[in-house]
Amino acid sequence: MEEQDLKHQLFAALAVACAAVSTPMAASAEYPERDIRVVVPWGAGGGTDAIVRKLTLLAEKEIGGTMYVENIDGGISATGVSQVMRARPDGYTIAALTYDSIITIPWQEMLPNYKLDNLKLIARVTSEPDALVIDSSSDYKTLDALLAAAKASPETVRIAVQNIGGRVHLAALQLEQLSGAKFKIVSYPGGAGPQKEAILSKEAAGAVTSLGDFANLLDDKTVIGLTEFSSSPNPTYGDVPMAKDLGVDLEIGSFIVIAAPAKTPDDVVAKIEAAYKTAYDSEEFQKWVANVGVTPSWLGTAEVTGWSNETQKTLFSQMDALVEKGILSK
Repeated sequence: MEEQDLKHQLFAALAVACAAVSTPMAASAEYPERDIRVVVPWGAGGGTDAIVRKLTLLAEKEIGGTMYVENIDGGISATGVSQVMRARPDGYTIAALTYDSIITIPWQEMLPNYKLDNLKLIARVTSEPDALVIDSSSDYKTLDALLAAAKASPETVRIAVQNIGGRVHLAALQLEQLSGAKFKIVSYPGGAGPQKEAILSKEAAGAVTSLGDFANLLDDKTVIGLTEFSSSPNPTYGDVPMAKDLGVDLEIGSFIVIAAPAKTPDDVVAKIEAAYKTAYDSEEFQKWVANVGVTPSWLGTAEVTGWSNETQKTLFSQMDALVEKGILSK
């Protein structure tokens, strides 16, 4: 009996010890317990970098932990996004995807293991039309004047894009096709920063990108906006004419989507989404984006994947058509 009682006592003591240990372990698993890395797959200084840094700074106040942005440039965003695809799905590594992350890289089949199924899309935070901006000291003060020059002397007007085969390159090609103009399209990889340098150094007369990317140069009149490829006026730069009003039926633009590795737990994704939604809705962020010419546009976790799939389908079809016509190569 004494031996049996001793066994019962040992089992009881072990059960109590396990219970005591399990409670603090559960509490310590509360997300986040350490710093959250936010990968921006472009160089510092561009529009995506600025937007994600501002929004993440505000989200950090909500999520209850430190969030830091890391720029990993290369491969028109593939280098940074691929790192996140391979990261541990625990919520401590997330990414900011852009047009090229969702459209260009998959369409061009640049990497065999690059599949959006490797990611869980959390939210879209911006949806921003591209535009054509021009050096204000140039002779071209209107889109008609620029197109006329590019028709009269083909490949003499230098227009800066970012990456060959990327979104703004596609926009420039479509503008040529629709207008009959022929630019000297020059690639400046690494986001809007190198495009700005090209205009400031007089290497390029203009650039195709979003107005928000060139907000500081628009504000100080270094460049002027000739047109925006949109069907609605820009909320900040309403004086920039829409392409459709100038006889050019072209709509194309960028966006930013927050994403995590595919197997990140749903409750962690929900916390990240909630933190960014609060940051997005804040008066501080809404005022900030209005001042820099960025168009905020929210889609939550429940909607963003469907939107991404439809966007892919539409744009893949458009690009395949350009390939068939010999305008774009794959």
